[in-house]
Amino acid sequence: MEQEISTGIVVLQFSEAMDEEKMDKLKIQLQQLLNETREFVQKIPPTQLNVAIAVVLSTIFLFLIIRLFKRKSSNTIVLTGLSGSGKTVLFYQLRDGSSHLGTVTSMEPNEGTFVLHSELTKTGKVKPVHIVDVPGHSRLRPKLDEFLPQAAGIVFVVDAVEFLPNVRAASEYLYDLLTKASVVKKKIPLLLLCNKVDKVTAHTKDFIRKQLEKEIDKLRASRTALSSADISNEYTLGVPGEAFAFHQCNNKITVAEASGLTSDISQLEQFIREYVKA
Repeated sequence: MEQEISTGIVVLQFSEAMDEEKMDKLKIQLQQLLNETREFVQKIPPTQLNVAIAVVLSTIFLFLIIRLFKRKSSNTIVLTGLSGSGKTVLFYQLRDGSSHLGTVTSMEPNEGTFVLHSELTKTGKVKPVHIVDVPGHSRLRPKLDEFLPQAAGIVFVVDAVEFLPNVRAASEYLYDLLTKASVVKKKIPLLLLCNKVDKVTAHTKDFIRKQLEKEIDKLRASRTALSSADISNEYTLGVPGEAFAFHQCNNKITVAEASGLTSDISQLEQFIREYVKA
């Protein structure tokens, strides 16, 4: 047993000696390479050396600009709105063309990156879209803040049938959304999507827009322009002394119609492809 241990120690010491010898050889080779490189650079005329340095620096600068541009080019679209407005049905329509048999209530965000179902038959490369369906329940809305910084666009879904009973709640949610720093600073475009317009009792998009503008105008009067809790997170809406209108917002607001149950989502898809190029 003692003989085996002694043999093992000898082998280990020999291995360590070999490793040290290899490291020494590697250091010598690197030093020689460094010396040769220094001599080569010294032989280059100053003018050519300056040009070479300029080319390298320009290439690095261009690479950084391209990386920065790509980082800013987001493919995320956020679906939000009150509970029961039909956001999740729209999510499934965009993903696989199904309505999942009507009402779908989600308590966690539905999230996926995919080519829009209507574009599956297109030839050539089509850019996938990252769609996030954020639950509309008031207790779950803080999850929205996780996705807004990466959003290329926001879709605020309104139930066109049950609009009047919920107009106040929808206006408050929309007001909070349009005064968020992450939305205002980046000027994230917003689509006000009136869903379920296939129903006979559905209100028109013009009626919904005007009612929301009136309610938000009332909220402007009742709320302070800045929050004492977090000054950096709230901005004013509209023009002082004038009635509020969506065209006064810093970010572009578009009003459109859709019907998740009948697969009529062309205006939604148009908005998505306007800000996430195929």
